[in-house]
Amino acid sequence: MVARLALRESYECISTAVRSVVAAVEESTRAAGRVAPPRLVAVSKAQPLCRVQTAYQEGLRHFGENYVQELHSKATELQRLGGYGDIRWHFIGHLQGNKTKLLTAVPGLWQVETVHNEKMAQTLNRMWGKREGAGQPLRVLMQVNTSEEDNKHGCQPEECVTLARFIVTECPHLTFQGLMTVGRQGHPLEEGPNPDFQMLAHCSASLQQTLRLSRPLELSMGMTADFQHAISMGSTSIRVGTALFGRPPQRNSTHSPP
Repeated sequence: MVARLALRESYECISTAVRSVVAAVEESTRAAGRVAPPRLVAVSKAQPLCRVQTAYQEGLRHFGENYVQELHSKATELQRLGGYGDIRWHFIGHLQGNKTKLLTAVPGLWQVETVHNEKMAQTLNRMWGKREGAGQPLRVLMQVNTSEEDNKHGCQPEECVTLARFIVTECPHLTFQGLMTVGRQGHPLEEGPNPDFQMLAHCSASLQQTLRLSRPLELSMGMTADFQHAISMGSTSIRVGTALFGRPPQRNSTHSPP
């Protein structure tokens, strides 16, 4: 009885949180004078599968995971259960080369947001092309270390053009869709716009001009603490975890919660 009550309370908390975040996204979109809201990626790392199911039932379809094994396990189980055919999984963590094959086997893998060097792009391209029944190219974003911190992954801003050109010209099984940053945490807005978001937008504009891309690039930036500010600065995809699910159990990491 106690366990059932706790499960119901958890369901209601997540349902309320989803509605609250969606409302905040819509309000921030209107305040920024934008028509379309950014994509909301629910970061479900270290969260039990039942919470992903609850968020799905509340209408969310994009979910982000930081660890390949956890992503594969959750995606495989939802595929087994059935009824989640339109779920879209994003990999948003650091990808180790020996985990690439498992990542490309994830059911419903929709986008990898953390490509940051040619070797990673090349390996992803090769593995995705080897998938049985491989059809559409895999969507990828380039992760940029806009804050140039040693404890964060990502290519340097000045490397963006070279890496993007490599993906576009040498990786036929990948579709280059844009840029992603984690950025420095806790930027005080009274000091002005977040410089990491400004840098990512600058890198995007440079890529558009240099590579003469035919479509706008995605900007994946903004997490729980700053997604509303990110929307005002043109983010097309926000990664929100804590505001939806609460803080996950602590793991060894150099990154703040999304």
